[in-house]
Amino acid sequence: MSDTPARNVLFVVMDTVRKDHLSVYDDERETTPGLETFAEEAAVYDQAVAPAPWTLPSHASMFTGRYPGEHNATQENPYLEGHPTLAQSLTDHRSSCYSSNAWITPYTHLTDGFDSQDNFFEVMPGDLLSGPLARVWKTMNDNERLRQAADWLVNLGNEIHEFLASGEGADSKTPAVIDRTIEFIDGTDEPYFSFINLMDAHLPYHPPEEHKELFAPGVDSTQVCQNSKEYNSGARTISEAEWNSIRGLYDAEIHHVDAQLHRLFEWMRANDEWDDTLVIVCADHGELHGEHGLYGHEFGVYDPIVNVPLMVKHPDLDPGRRDEQVELQDLYHTVLDHADARGKGLPLDRDRSLLSESHREFDGGENAFVEYHRPVVELNQLENKASAAGIELDENSRFYSRMRAARRPDGKYIHNERIADEAYRLDSDPEELADHTGDEDPIIADLESALSEFEQNRDDWGSVEGEEVLSEMGDDAKQRLEDLGYID
Repeated sequence: MSDTPARNVLFVVMDTVRKDHLSVYDDERETTPGLETFAEEAAVYDQAVAPAPWTLPSHASMFTGRYPGEHNATQENPYLEGHPTLAQSLTDHRSSCYSSNAWITPYTHLTDGFDSQDNFFEVMPGDLLSGPLARVWKTMNDNERLRQAADWLVNLGNEIHEFLASGEGADSKTPAVIDRTIEFIDGTDEPYFSFINLMDAHLPYHPPEEHKELFAPGVDSTQVCQNSKEYNSGARTISEAEWNSIRGLYDAEIHHVDAQLHRLFEWMRANDEWDDTLVIVCADHGELHGEHGLYGHEFGVYDPIVNVPLMVKHPDLDPGRRDEQVELQDLYHTVLDHADARGKGLPLDRDRSLLSESHREFDGGENAFVEYHRPVVELNQLENKASAAGIELDENSRFYSRMRAARRPDGKYIHNERIADEAYRLDSDPEELADHTGDEDPIIADLESALSEFEQNRDDWGSVEGEEVLSEMGDDAKQRLEDLGYID
């Protein structure tokens, strides 16, 4: 535990940012000069693993210290319930949560416990359905007016997404998020816990012009594929030239995030808010740009999605690169440790705190685990895109498959629900191209065994009857989901 009196926390999530697109992680393109400066004072982790490949379960794990299969905040159940969060545990802190990610709202309960909360909404695929409508979904009764309101919101959400994807509605909320964070920190004399999520690197990519000209000069963002479901469903193809344009736009978005974070950090340095503050910068998940035939961050748990950037500044941490594997859940314990708090939910475990000399020194601490539940919203959109193109999706495919994985820096074993398992030697095959399932490889065997033990505390997928994830729901509940556009 640090002896310093300051217990302030700044927790930054760069949504959808993959590690290998950051110059602070040696990418050739100078995407993150601000984070390179930050890294001079921070521990930079090469082997940080997200517990899930998308926002809701990943944030719920960071806020509770639990795996997705424990807190159960997934698209199958899109709200966090029964698990107190960091904000609820840090009772001696003033807390704020600012984001333009509509998964991080009072409706999903991720904002529970924060004293100040604001959503600078920029609606993405499924976000409207998963924000306000998450509560409608859960609490809707037979009231016809509520059902009509839900129908209207579903249609509105689809229209908003199509508008934003066209580029005409693109408007980064990150400057406003940073401004509100500065205002919050400047206005409190108490210890503070400030959380921000920055959405720029999430589809659709429409970066500010000054950043676009550096990384995607001449690219018209309205003319490239900005809807991952069109590509994943097979309704649209993307050439290598178009992929290069997409990646350039993505890098420009990252460069914008970096510039805004640098602005925040410089303000904190100039206003005596820096030296003893715990500052965490990470991504909740990454992104695929055609690898494994996928676009976005659904339908897989490959390393470009789950091996995420993580940088931590703290007086007790020496700056520099670190190659030990950590899990994003460890950040929950790190914040509690720094704040001298026990935790109202999962109690502080110093073996999971990055500030502890015994970090990860527990049985199985060499392994990280990833869980992916069925993406109800994405499936609905994927099926609609496929149907419009006259394509019938195979229900025994990765699109319908839940997934769990055990990972170490040298390997990964993936248990898939509806397709064959996968296994990769990350030390010799970081792109995960050569499947080693069935090989007599001791590292793969150890990972498979570790995953099997991990899964003993999880529901048996084989016990679910029928083709639909919601097959055991009553007819009334199914009717409401059909009204909301989740199922047909």
